[in-house]
Amino acid sequence: MKIGQLAKRSGLSAYTIRYYERIGLLPYADRDRSCQRDYDASILIWIEFLGRLKKTGMPIREMLRYAALRERGVDTETERRELLVQHRERVQAHIADLQECLLVLDTKIAGYGGPAKRMNDYDATPPERRRKPVGTRQARAR
Repeated sequence: MKIGQLAKRSGLSAYTIRYYERIGLLPYADRDRSCQRDYDASILIWIEFLGRLKKTGMPIREMLRYAALRERGVDTETERRELLVQHRERVQAHIADLQECLLVLDTKIAGYGGPAKRMNDYDATPPERRRKPVGTRQARAR
């Protein structure tokens, strides 16, 4: 398939596909008689996997490392597995952080259900904020 077809089917732009190819995330495409890129449909599976790595926050340098290991073949399975295990642990920690944030948001939202549902007095009457008078900044030593 041509690069335009791959772009449509993968959701990536042609520019991104060329960029990924140039930096080594995608293997170089075969060329047809007119020297246009001609991709095999199997590349869609690899692009989908790269998209999931990106969506879960894997840096490009690690994606490149994984791609290079993959290119070297079966002998690198242990290294690839370890790289994915480490990434999975980071993703799980991020999910746990997001769950905590979600709990705080849910609690805050419940507090806006009306005066009877306020979570604490602070929400009902926030403290006054006062600004310092102009010219009260302390001078810095020179």
